[in-house]
Amino acid sequence: MTTRILVTGGAGFIGSHYVRTLLGPGGPGDVRVTVLDKLTYAGNPANLAPVADDRRYTFVRGDICDADLVAKLMAEHEEVVHFAAESHVDRSIGDGAEFVRTNVLGTHTLVDAAHRAGVSVFVQISTDEVYGSVDEGSWTEEQPLAPNSPYSAAKASGDLVALSYHRTHGLDVRVTRCSNNYGHHHFPEKMIPLFITRLLDGGKVPLYGDGRHVRDWLHVDDHVRGVELVRTGGRAGEVYHIGGGTELSNRELTALLLDACGADWDTAVEHVPDRKGHDRRYSVDCTKIREELGYAPRTDFATGLAETVRWYRDHRDWWEPLKGRAAL
Repeated sequence: MTTRILVTGGAGFIGSHYVRTLLGPGGPGDVRVTVLDKLTYAGNPANLAPVADDRRYTFVRGDICDADLVAKLMAEHEEVVHFAAESHVDRSIGDGAEFVRTNVLGTHTLVDAAHRAGVSVFVQISTDEVYGSVDEGSWTEEQPLAPNSPYSAAKASGDLVALSYHRTHGLDVRVTRCSNNYGHHHFPEKMIPLFITRLLDGGKVPLYGDGRHVRDWLHVDDHVRGVELVRTGGRAGEVYHIGGGTELSNRELTALLLDACGADWDTAVEHVPDRKGHDRRYSVDCTKIREELGYAPRTDFATGLAETVRWYRDHRDWWEPLKGRAAL
C-alpha cells in the first residue's frame, strides 16, 4: 500500500535532502511525496530538480499558515514530516516576528489540520537549541526546555504545541531534535557553507567572540536517515535526539575549513563581537534512538567535510546566485 507523505519545507536544505532520499535509490519505494514550500529566501526549487520528473512527486507552493490550503492537503495525505521553519539565529535576533509566525502559528495550523483530517503520523523536526546551553555532559530527551534565542524559543513553542495535540487529541506526534547539520545544498548563511563560499572567493570569515563555542556536527545524510527511522518506527508522543558524535569548537572547525580551502588564519579570519545570547555548548544524548531504532551516525566528519567542500567548489552555479539572499 502506498503511503502519501506531506513534507513541509521540502525545498530547503534538510527537507529537500529528505525528499531526494525518499524518492531515490534505496528509498522505501511505496510512497508518494507532496512538498509544501513557501519558497522564502532559503527555499530553492533547484534542490528538488533530481526528483522533479518522478511520478511520485508533487510540488505545491504555499504557506503553512494558510489554513484552507493546509486543510485540503491534509485530507489527501496519511503522514506529515514537518521541516518548514525560519531557522537562522542571527535573523531572529534582528526580528523575531516571522519566527513566531512560522514556527509557532504555522506548526499549530498544521497539527490542527492533521488532527481534523485523521493523519496517522506527524513528525515534528526540531533542534537541540531548544535546551539552551550545557557546560558538560549531554542532554537526554527529558531535559527541560530553556531556549535563549527567539529562534530556539519559537521552535520550543512549536514542539510543545505539536505534543499537546498528542496528549489532548491522541494525534501521533513524534519529535526529532538534531544537532548542527552540514552537507551539500546548504544555504550559504550558516557557518560551514558561509565559511566555505567566502574562503573559495578569497574573502574573510567572521569568528564570533573567543570562538570556543562548541557544537556537535551531524551530516545531513545521517539526519534524514534518523528522521526516517522515527517516521517508520518511532513511538507516538516521544522525542528522539539525532546527533553526529563530533563535537568541535568554532575555532577548531574554522581551522579545518581554512585548511580544506587553502586559506591562512591571519589573513582570512575576522574576529567579531560575540552574538547576543550565544549558547556556549550543545550536546545531545542519542541513547534512546540508538536502542529503540538502531540509529548510529555513519558519516565520518573528516570525510563528510571534505566532500562538502568539494561539492561547493564544483557547484558555484548553485550557490553564487544565492549569496545576495544570504546577506543579513
